[in-house]
Amino acid sequence: MGRGCNVNHFFSKHYPYVYLSCQMLYDTKDLDVLLKAANSLSRKIRNLRDKHWAVEHNRQSSLFQALRGDSSKIAAHEAELQRICDDIHALQCGTVLQQMELPVAFVTFKSRVGANLAAQSQQHPHPFLWITEEAPEPRDVLWQNLSIPSRQLLLCKIAFFVATALLTLFFTVPVAAVQGIAKFEKLKKWFPPAMAVQLIPGLRSIVTGYLPSVILNGFIYIIPFAMLGMAHVAGYKSRSEMEIKVCNMVFYFLVGNVFFLSLLSGSLLDELGESFTHPKDFPNRLARAVAAQADFFTTYILTDGLLGFSLEALQAGLLVCDVIWSFTCGLGKKKSPYLFSVPYYRVIPFVSLCILIGMVYAVVAPLLLPFLVGYLYLGYAVYMNQIEDVYDIVYETCGQYWPCIHQYICFAVILMQITMIGLFGLKSKPEASIATLPLLILTIFFNEYCKLRFLPSFQHYSIQSAEEDDELDAREGRLKSNSDNAVIAYRPPCLRPVNFIEAESSSCDRQLEI
Repeated sequence: MGRGCNVNHFFSKHYPYVYLSCQMLYDTKDLDVLLKAANSLSRKIRNLRDKHWAVEHNRQSSLFQALRGDSSKIAAHEAELQRICDDIHALQCGTVLQQMELPVAFVTFKSRVGANLAAQSQQHPHPFLWITEEAPEPRDVLWQNLSIPSRQLLLCKIAFFVATALLTLFFTVPVAAVQGIAKFEKLKKWFPPAMAVQLIPGLRSIVTGYLPSVILNGFIYIIPFAMLGMAHVAGYKSRSEMEIKVCNMVFYFLVGNVFFLSLLSGSLLDELGESFTHPKDFPNRLARAVAAQADFFTTYILTDGLLGFSLEALQAGLLVCDVIWSFTCGLGKKKSPYLFSVPYYRVIPFVSLCILIGMVYAVVAPLLLPFLVGYLYLGYAVYMNQIEDVYDIVYETCGQYWPCIHQYICFAVILMQITMIGLFGLKSKPEASIATLPLLILTIFFNEYCKLRFLPSFQHYSIQSAEEDDELDAREGRLKSNSDNAVIAYRPPCLRPVNFIEAESSSCDRQLEI
């Protein structure tokens, strides 16, 4: 008996009134290879016909004369495409698929209430025997990762975290170098030729003020894409889950490497040693380090705002990639339009870091706040345009980034309050430091209360809301159609019907009609 029969029997027995159907998943490596080959051949045939039609149109000759030179090549491609399509249809047969079944399935229910009860319940006394969870949106599913075994999945995630830790460790080198450039007195000791900068009026201000921020922004620009590439190895089931994890990793990477490391880079080992041996002095040392780096972080926010938002509006990276592709792999090929979703995993951490810097410096250097307000207004104008006119909606986020943003802001508030305690200590005002402690404790309690009160609403779909939506769909007669659409939407891409031969024939007919 196949796994599909077991799944069907289990849910039919325990959810007899709400269970509709199940869609098993399969190890479709051979099918994927054949589908890629069929798509490649289909593109070749389409390109040949487009090119011959263009030749016929330009030379004012008959279509027969234009196609006569390469008609044998097109016929050979069509024969090969027909053979591959036959192989695909043979592998899509039920008896063959049953041998490739995986212990993973999409189970469809007749109502939202039934689906949520099944997703939020433990199905068996052995919790690992039947694991159920709410399925991501069909457009959000990473189909290739669903075939990864659970034991291998754990190893993949460990490898991802190890790789992220190594990247964080290696990134300390460029950050320390950037801070060395920013501190000109130490730079002259390490690199005596740098004294030549003083000979040119105004150059020292550019080298020690603006240049470090530009170099730092250039280095950290590639970090989100590097972490996203490493996250593909971790085997996440959906794009949203993967990008939210990358968003968290990038934010804490920026806090550790850009904020704290920039504060401590002058004497990193000494500062860390003192912080561990005398933890009571940490607020004072933090306040002293924060005050010393006010100019650097002001320049950083200005650089990130002017340079980062300008690159975002121009889409310089995509333009460069498109030019390279046009003159290499895509030479002579017809361009296809491309649309991408908003890169939340890149945008949210950088904006949150600037908010953190502004909140910490609100007490130490209040003059930084107008630059932060200008940064936020400029970012709002740029991203409103990008969301409305540039980016496409690849999948619905359903507000899943709001808990992350709340966590980042609470972390920034706590860090600001610790800095206030240290600053009052430096000003020899112990009463003010003691008076700030209850504020810090209340902030931590408020954060924990928000986790208990609001976070479950982001993680689970309440039964009451599901029942209300089911009643609304039942009154409008959409309940059955929604279930049928869900069955179709969660069908694996390799099992969807394909017919490249008819598509190519219809394309040729359209060209002949023209």
